[in-house]
Amino acid sequence: MKRLLALILCVSLIFSLNIVSAVTVSSECDISDIAVPIDSSVTDAAIGTKLDIKAKSAILMEVNSGKILYEQNADEQLPPASITKIMSLLLIMEAIDSGKMSVEDVISASDHACSMGGSQIWLEPGETMTVDDLLKATVIASANDATVALGEQIAGSEEGFVAMMNARAEQLGMTNTHFVNATGLDAEGHISSAHDVAIMSRELIKHDLIKNYSTVWMDTLRDGESELVNTNKLVRFYDGTTGLKTGTTSGAGYCLSATAERGGLELVAVVMSGDTSNDRFNGAKKMLDYGFANYEYTTKTVELENNETKIQKGVQKTVKIKVAQDFGALLKKNESSAIVEELILDQNITAPIKKGDKVGEVKFSLNDEVIGSVDVIAAQNVDKMSFWTAFLWILYGITQ
Repeated sequence: MKRLLALILCVSLIFSLNIVSAVTVSSECDISDIAVPIDSSVTDAAIGTKLDIKAKSAILMEVNSGKILYEQNADEQLPPASITKIMSLLLIMEAIDSGKMSVEDVISASDHACSMGGSQIWLEPGETMTVDDLLKATVIASANDATVALGEQIAGSEEGFVAMMNARAEQLGMTNTHFVNATGLDAEGHISSAHDVAIMSRELIKHDLIKNYSTVWMDTLRDGESELVNTNKLVRFYDGTTGLKTGTTSGAGYCLSATAERGGLELVAVVMSGDTSNDRFNGAKKMLDYGFANYEYTTKTVELENNETKIQKGVQKTVKIKVAQDFGALLKKNESSAIVEELILDQNITAPIKKGDKVGEVKFSLNDEVIGSVDVIAAQNVDKMSFWTAFLWILYGITQ
């Protein structure tokens, strides 16, 4: 009966979107409201306001700093459903970055990968697809078979890949997480928390490649024979959305990790165990609205008044200096004008100095509280003065 209902919903979606030749693949069993916009009203709540998030657990985190801007029971261990795939995708992105895998690589589906069930693209044993297409299937359609095929390519088996997932979770400090599979299908002991999901989401969204998939509303596979529809409705209906992943199972309820960026401020909102699909989307939207209304990420280019400083025992009396990078900080709206800068250079800088060596820092304060700093570094090499160099300098001075 469930399969029949899903088929009817898929057919309805196909006709509503004027698609006549493709089989629609969805990451959710219920796609009946896929084209229905989310609540368009803007949440304009002041910092400290309790948001009405209809879910067991929720969190809002700023991506650059990892600072928590809002939370609701964020450390409770809950089944994560398909937002598990955020960790799977993180390992895949890291494998691509390291050269272990390429998006052009072709993968042959194993019997095990094809046996996953749940949301899938119905891979056949031995069927081949590129990593690029399998990533489309994993990110957009939450395909369990595609996810496992990619994991097996990296680790040799799903079990080996899951071990890598747990090891990476430990590295990231995800203390409330334990993975049993790579897909998020309900399983005993397969748990995470909204806080941990935000941590791995923050790490994943730093990989720009993932946005090539997570921002896609619709796509196709198999030369148009399989239509992919992204059930993260924020991709279509929320300005600035960059991803990231939905998830639904009977054990987990409705889950979502949503990322969005506006004006240089990038946020991740996680909702776990909502009772309805609307609960997760409206909850994430409320938190994102709250973040964008109250905070900004300020980037400041630091200009030094003097681009050199004195150096001792060097072949020259000064060394050129510069700041290592721009300063960035998460601030409440309209606080950036009150930032105070203070240049602190090391005393008795002594040669030899190599280009890039730290020679001081610029500290930034707000309301007498230090909020960050950037290093001041040498912009050139300066060799140490040797006896013979000093002797020649003296001799040169005498003969002039």
